[in-house]
Amino acid sequence: MSHRAHLFSLRIAHAFREACVDERYTGGRFLKDLMAGVTVGIIAIPLAMALAIASGVAPQYGLYTAFIAGFVIALFGGSRYSISGPTAAFVVILYPIAQSYGLGGLLLATLMSGVLLVIMAVMRLGRFIEYIPESVTLGFTGGIAVVIATLQVKDFFGLSVETMPEHYWDKLAVLAQQLPALDSMSTLIAAITLAVMLLWPRLKTPVPPHLPAVIIGSLLAIWFNANGAAIETIGSRFSYLLPDGSTGAGIPPFLPEFAWPWQQLNAQGEPVGLSWNLVRELLPAAFAIAMLGAIESLLCAVVLDGMTGKRHSANSELMGQGIGNIVVPFFGGITATAAIARSAANYRAGAQSPVAAMVHALVVLLALVSLAGILAYLPMPAMAALLIMVAWNMSEAPKAVHLLKTAPRSDVLVFLTCFGLTVALDMVIAITTGVLLAAVLFMREMAQMTKVTDISDNKRVVQAGLPKGWRVFKINGPLFFAAADRVFGELADLSRETRGFVLYMDGVTVLDAGGLAALNKLIDQCRKNGTEIMIADLQFQPLRALARAGLKPEPRVSSFYPSLASALETLSARRSAPQMV
Repeated sequence: MSHRAHLFSLRIAHAFREACVDERYTGGRFLKDLMAGVTVGIIAIPLAMALAIASGVAPQYGLYTAFIAGFVIALFGGSRYSISGPTAAFVVILYPIAQSYGLGGLLLATLMSGVLLVIMAVMRLGRFIEYIPESVTLGFTGGIAVVIATLQVKDFFGLSVETMPEHYWDKLAVLAQQLPALDSMSTLIAAITLAVMLLWPRLKTPVPPHLPAVIIGSLLAIWFNANGAAIETIGSRFSYLLPDGSTGAGIPPFLPEFAWPWQQLNAQGEPVGLSWNLVRELLPAAFAIAMLGAIESLLCAVVLDGMTGKRHSANSELMGQGIGNIVVPFFGGITATAAIARSAANYRAGAQSPVAAMVHALVVLLALVSLAGILAYLPMPAMAALLIMVAWNMSEAPKAVHLLKTAPRSDVLVFLTCFGLTVALDMVIAITTGVLLAAVLFMREMAQMTKVTDISDNKRVVQAGLPKGWRVFKINGPLFFAAADRVFGELADLSRETRGFVLYMDGVTVLDAGGLAALNKLIDQCRKNGTEIMIADLQFQPLRALARAGLKPEPRVSSFYPSLASALETLSARRSAPQMV
């Protein structure tokens, strides 16, 4: 096997091979995986359905995603404790796609995002996700949480809104207009469900709070509906076709069939088809899905590493996420990525390997084929309350508040920019703008750190006297394009007043192309002014940059010395032998 093929093979199924092949996988470990998988599978069932509904598709597609993508990603991924499936972060991207292009467009965009994730893995871009600042991550996740919570207002209060507008402010206006006509019974069920989720953790039981909350909400809805109320449930809102042509209520109690994504229906109820124009229209959304999927899955893996002391393989995780999102659209599943809350619950439940995530997928599958009739009784207000709680948890509000109180102004500006753009415009614009703004502000701060100091009179460094008209300048900090023009520009102005100067550059760690260009301008200016430059004590990277650029010493103009002492010795020798100067 070639070295390149070996590297490629390492990216696939890294976590599974490490936990189940390289390490001894015993019956005891399997029993722990089994218990953890059953626990997380039960947690995932209502969440998968609620997230599918929030994404604009029927709830069964969330279950398809949880058991198909959840199994495939666990098998091929790089994080041994991650649980993958539909997540709240994708709602703001998937919902507009579903509204404009239908299920077929959504599945096609998911397929394209999977291909992009595989390309990212092959190009070994996993570690580059770490360069996204926390202010950007907190900003867009907080914005996503606000949008998700806003979308749940309709079902939380039982409002009659046929279609939601595209823009956020228009959504708020429509909801505000309909709010006086809220349904009191629906609001009561949503409020009780939310209250149970908030209060249940105080009992300190191992049962996750959303399970009793949804059960209590469902029992209340059944009782209210039996007494004449009209509370919407999954069974009343969603339906499916049976093989004999009749219609069933809720979700279909059978496995999904293989179908080409482009044969699924668009928003007009016709096959979406496959064309270059459609691919081009969906490409920005697919790129956004891939980027968010990469960020979410790798962020989840990093969190789990901190909890467990293990290390994930970033590129293997991207590969697993890519394969999962390529496979799942062919069976009706929507976009999947690792879910931090479910993954943390998986580890706390005793998971030992990716087998736990596979068991979780099988539990969801079992629920689909055996509990579909019961799941049809889940009330929409309770699902809305569940998603509001999910939105609150993903917002990481305490961390955001701490950042606003303690972070530098530049980070606060980046956070508020990402947050505002995510809510008002688009998450892709928000992340792009946030990263660029963070980079520009960081470069400005780095440029301000680069200083030029006149040390001619510092006897600890310049022990011997300097020839008349000579000065010594020490440069500290990186000489990249944002700093070099200012630094060398100051020196160029001083070159008119000096016979020569020594540049002591042991504090310069980086010299980029912009720095080289600015240095060449300085040398040209010194040549015109008859000023000589002596450059001393270059570190390895600046020295290599100068060598690659072919910058050579020029008699009476520029010269290079391994240390400041050797440059000063040369000056001292010139002063004692003036005929050579």
